[in-house]
Amino acid sequence: MAGDDHGTVEARYGAEAATHFRNQGFWADDSLSSWVDRWARERPGSRAVSDGVRELTFAQLSNQSARLAIRLLELGIHAGDRVAIQLPNWVEFVMAYAAINRVGAILVPIMPVYRHTEVLHILQSAEPKVVLTTGNFRGFDHAAMFRELRGEAPSVSRLIIARSKVVDSSFEERIDDTVAEGQSATALAAQLGPYPHSDQGHAIIYSSGTESTAKGCLHTWNTAAFTARFLARDVFRLTAVDTMFMPSPLAHTTGIEIGILAPLIAGAQIHLLDVWDPEIALARIQQFACTAAASATPFVRMVLDTPSSRRHDLSTMRVWLCAGAPIPTTLAMEFAEVFNQGTLLPLYGCTEVGVATVCHPDDDLETISTSDGRVLARGVDIKLIDHVGERVGAGQEGEICYRGPGAMLSYWRDHENTRAAIDDEGWHHCGDLGRVDADGYLRVTGRLKDIIIRGGQNLSAREIEEHLLTHPAIKDVAVVPYPDERLGEKVCAFITVQDGTPLSVSDIRSFLTNKRKVAIQKVPEKVLTIDELPRTASGKVQKFVLRKQATSTVR
Repeated sequence: MAGDDHGTVEARYGAEAATHFRNQGFWADDSLSSWVDRWARERPGSRAVSDGVRELTFAQLSNQSARLAIRLLELGIHAGDRVAIQLPNWVEFVMAYAAINRVGAILVPIMPVYRHTEVLHILQSAEPKVVLTTGNFRGFDHAAMFRELRGEAPSVSRLIIARSKVVDSSFEERIDDTVAEGQSATALAAQLGPYPHSDQGHAIIYSSGTESTAKGCLHTWNTAAFTARFLARDVFRLTAVDTMFMPSPLAHTTGIEIGILAPLIAGAQIHLLDVWDPEIALARIQQFACTAAASATPFVRMVLDTPSSRRHDLSTMRVWLCAGAPIPTTLAMEFAEVFNQGTLLPLYGCTEVGVATVCHPDDDLETISTSDGRVLARGVDIKLIDHVGERVGAGQEGEICYRGPGAMLSYWRDHENTRAAIDDEGWHHCGDLGRVDADGYLRVTGRLKDIIIRGGQNLSAREIEEHLLTHPAIKDVAVVPYPDERLGEKVCAFITVQDGTPLSVSDIRSFLTNKRKVAIQKVPEKVLTIDELPRTASGKVQKFVLRKQATSTVR
């Protein structure tokens, strides 16, 4: 198996395993851009992607992505170079992603909610040469942020801007000008040459920072597309008449593998929602006759709690996948009632391995509400181990480990964390706890990682703590989750202060957003000032005590 450097398929998997994956149909010699071009040839006038403002047919998606690909070549982008995208869920994201793949470059998606601190970390880690972004979106000017970061992120030589004006033409250009009508599809294809190899670097998707800072997960086309292929075929059962509704950010694994790759491989449509609003979500599902969706579980609760949910025709929705929180029996039953017998299904996965387990449409209600599914496909192996690395039996709790065709190659330029996560037998240690029953169904029971899952997004408690410790009035801090019916979990910060003067939530919010420039999702909704943090004899903070206290103050 692997040596110290897992940055290639050969190092991560070995030639024998790679051949086996191909022979079994887990991997293939195709690409995102080859699928786009195939559907452009076979169904040129069919709608490929829409977002409520713009839409592209398969022919338009193919032609525009080819023109952008040629522009990337003109900008000096070659195979293996990185190109970043920080865009909302707009058609331009999908088009740019296809263009990046067409030239063999590596996609670096950046969550739209990320601000200076998180974005700078990704820019300095991945070193993209080009960034695709927008101007003002939801009150924040993304292009202005990248201008401010130029001095600290010298790799970025060009901004390509969607739906906004250019301020500095020496550094920026408009994507609409770049992809304007021009050469024929045949002429474009001749300039671009062969499609990229499916085993080369395809995307560096940054984890949500479950430890101190986000780590870049390096995937090939095949490791990313494995999840998409089998979800499309066996779970969503997508065909050309289907439409995938995607409210989750495209910059996340869910958005990329489920929102883009699964429907494109199946030739289905994609409908994107850029700002979450349950009323708008319901209207779009009806308008575009959406048949499949995926999101964090709290999104579904919000949709069902919307009064108009009973007035819309939602009968087309067939399967909605959920992650990040269990699906109560009552939620699954209510979903089936509102969505005309549509099925709500749980999954378990992470950025590093994609979807590991998932329930299927033929699973019964009890299985759906008491498990996180069985392995996605027969090529996936799941085992649970105890604290000394021994496999545990059915029904016993252990750390979840994954081995199969969907696992990343490595953490980008991070040998230490790669070696810590992937053992010599190729098992990826996920850091989550679970139990597997006698029928092979997994139930996630907890986590080794110190994270908070707020609205489906993983937040690093340690990262928030490190930001708060830079506040001059804070002596000590511990961040824990507390339950919330709508979002699943929220953030609570326990602090001790220098002079005994309490800090309010608004004080903390102002400090984190204005001084530290972090995403608003990381701002604690609750701040509790205490005399000292509870600790063990060895000095470790007893977070279980704080979690109990944070939860008790909710009631």
